[in-house]
Amino acid sequence: MPQLDVITKGLIPYETAWKYQRELHAQRLAGDIPDTLVLLEHPPVYTFGKNSDRSNLIDPLDAEVIQSDRGGDITWHGPGQLVGYPIINLEEHKKSVSWYMRNLEEVIISTLKEFEISGDRISGMTGVWVGNQKICAMGVRLSRWVTMHGFALNVRPDMSYFNGMIPCGIKGKGVVSMKDLLGKEIEIEDVIPPLIQAFRSVFNFHDQVNL
Repeated sequence: MPQLDVITKGLIPYETAWKYQRELHAQRLAGDIPDTLVLLEHPPVYTFGKNSDRSNLIDPLDAEVIQSDRGGDITWHGPGQLVGYPIINLEEHKKSVSWYMRNLEEVIISTLKEFEISGDRISGMTGVWVGNQKICAMGVRLSRWVTMHGFALNVRPDMSYFNGMIPCGIKGKGVVSMKDLLGKEIEIEDVIPPLIQAFRSVFNFHDQVNL
């Protein structure tokens, strides 16, 4: 089984984390580091995917706006949202983008189960949903089968920022947070351990994780 390193970074500006991802990606390609999962939060920022429709940004409020190189449409990141950037070599797992995306979704579904929240997939749409509301957005980039970017799980963010855009360019569906569903306070630190365990299990990593 492959090895996984986990790095937690706290609150990091989007472009700083993006640069860090590129450095890790190069190191992973060179075989200098094992598969790595970076967990962090961002200050408020709207990011466009490669094929985004700019009209999906309605009002950026006080957030940054950045063009990213990931897949997917517009999304928002901010404090209270747990963002995960897996830098993993799919040649050592399975060379399939759809397999990778379904596994990322399974990680989130398994994590939510630990909090008695029933997450699910919607056919033809990426991410994880609770009913008709998205709780976790996903957008990735692969280069030479090594992954970048990843997922954004709404733990307890300021949900008003989602009013500034059409999330993921999908009309007629909402967004929700774990705090909304639980009806009580929850912290990012509460979610990290079960998420790491789910990631390790779904992707079949060794038990030992370096934090």
